[in-house]
Amino acid sequence: MAWKETVLEAFEVFGPASLFLLSFTEAIVQPIPPDLMYIPMLANAMGDVPLVVWLWLVVTSASVLGSLVGYAIGERWGTSLMQRFGQEHQLAKLETLTQRYGSWGIFIAAFSPIPYKVLGWMAGMGHMAKKPFILAGLCGRGLRFGLEAVLIGLYGQQALDAMAWFLDNEILLGVGLLLLGAGTVLLWRWWSGLNEESQSPA
Repeated sequence: MAWKETVLEAFEVFGPASLFLLSFTEAIVQPIPPDLMYIPMLANAMGDVPLVVWLWLVVTSASVLGSLVGYAIGERWGTSLMQRFGQEHQLAKLETLTQRYGSWGIFIAAFSPIPYKVLGWMAGMGHMAKKPFILAGLCGRGLRFGLEAVLIGLYGQQALDAMAWFLDNEILLGVGLLLLGAGTVLLWRWWSGLNEESQSPA
């Protein structure tokens, strides 16, 4: 969309500081995902490992810090924000994830294309404990942005083309991630069950 391009151009003036600001505000209220700036920056930094790591740290830390502001906003205005931004359907997804998988659900949501600000609002609305919220956010966002950094470093333009496709097909990606998360949880329960069976008397 043209307005997104205009906003991104305005943000790009300050380099990594712009990336921090975009990622920070996206986790609070604004709709533009930091990937739209982060991925081109990674492409320009290909071969410069310290810069790639720095960009990853910037986008991840900013996102998690912004989510804490979103948490505080959710405590006070969460319900009205959900209604104002038409995110009730995302709230239902997050409620299902957290009810079924607990902290794993928070991790899945942080890694998935579900708007991260909605996760912060919901955590604040539910007065979720901050420690697991922050840890799950660091792991989920760190893994998401880290995978982008590694893929672009290894595969260059091929990875960029694939990421562009994923950004254009967020719903399909979200479904895939949810299935992957559910499969991981089931596998873990199966593995834990094997341990319990081995300890039970014959």
